[in-house]
Amino acid sequence: MLRLALAALVATTAAATAQERRMSHCIAIADAAPGLQYLHKAAYSDPVPDFSVRITYIDHSMFLIQSPAGFSAITDYNGYIGSQDFVPDVVTMNHAHSSHWTSQPDERIPHVLKGWNDEGSGPVDHHVVLDDVLIRNVSTDIRSGFGGREDDGNSIFVFEVEGLCIGHMGHLHHEPSEEQYAALGRLDVLMIAVDGGMTIPVEVAARVVERLKSSVVIPMHWFGRGTLDRFLSNMSEAFDIRDEGQSDYIVSLRDLPSRPTVMVLQPRFLPVFEE
Repeated sequence: MLRLALAALVATTAAATAQERRMSHCIAIADAAPGLQYLHKAAYSDPVPDFSVRITYIDHSMFLIQSPAGFSAITDYNGYIGSQDFVPDVVTMNHAHSSHWTSQPDERIPHVLKGWNDEGSGPVDHHVVLDDVLIRNVSTDIRSGFGGREDDGNSIFVFEVEGLCIGHMGHLHHEPSEEQYAALGRLDVLMIAVDGGMTIPVEVAARVVERLKSSVVIPMHWFGRGTLDRFLSNMSEAFDIRDEGQSDYIVSLRDLPSRPTVMVLQPRFLPVFEE
């Protein structure tokens, strides 16, 4: 009887935990979704329109993601975002280089999500729900010094907000496996490194983009126009290219483009006063 009671308790606890962990709609609905609209330039301090997300390119692989309800997150946070004293709700970090993380994040940031496991071997597992926003991760390996490998040293972070599935590939060093692709699910907007050397070759980045079938791709981690243009050349047949010199734009699920689009954003640190 004691064993039966213990088994029932374990089953009940497991069921309760499963109910508490919100399901990912990006995995549940991993099909093409309609809509994404490019609107006017908007300052990061301006309100975000309803049912939309504003994405601002800060630097390197740092993006500011904001929702109409006031949620804000910064990806691959390295401690410096500009002269503005801005505190996001969430920062994500990755382990490959110091330009993707900091050992001293601002203590005022409520949620600091490391893309690696500080507590031992195995991948880190993030599943953070803040009001109507879900943030989760899929771990990948990275190269380490002298030809070695750090297992699970990088995380692809997925932000599920306003019906959109927004994926940031971090410092990706290899093409995702079939299991990792499945864990990502649908990604409407994808940020991916296109430097062609420190992360993955440009041809591999193009293959990842084509496999994920994201409606909008934002290149990041490019060192000069040459590497960026090489990636754009690889994508120009299958994707529209928008390169209008802006640092931010507003995206909405309702108006995703019928043809996949590469959206080039120019990095810009957050200033004290918006123009």
